[in-house]
Amino acid sequence: MFFDLGAGELLGLAVLGMILVGPERLPRLASDAAKLVKKLRNISNSATAELRENLGPGFEDLQPADLNPKTFIKKQINDVLAQDDAPQKSKPTYESKIDPDLI
Repeated sequence: MFFDLGAGELLGLAVLGMILVGPERLPRLASDAAKLVKKLRNISNSATAELRENLGPGFEDLQPADLNPKTFIKKQINDVLAQDDAPQKSKPTYESKIDPDLI
């Protein structure tokens, strides 16, 4: 479930909301909260799209979770290693050793 809440927790929150806000204002509050979540989601999506656009080619599949430095470096290293594994006519013979704890 969303935020790891079960049916009992959601029911408890609904009862608490009715007590604190009142049943006559609760639907409007829920509607306003839904609009706020939608607006935040749109802002997040536009910021991610702008970031992809500004980073340029090679970052079309960028996800916000990829911006974690460890994840970003691992992804870039894997891309380079995948390019190195592609068959080439004059491939240098070397083996790169990367300590995963340093990444």
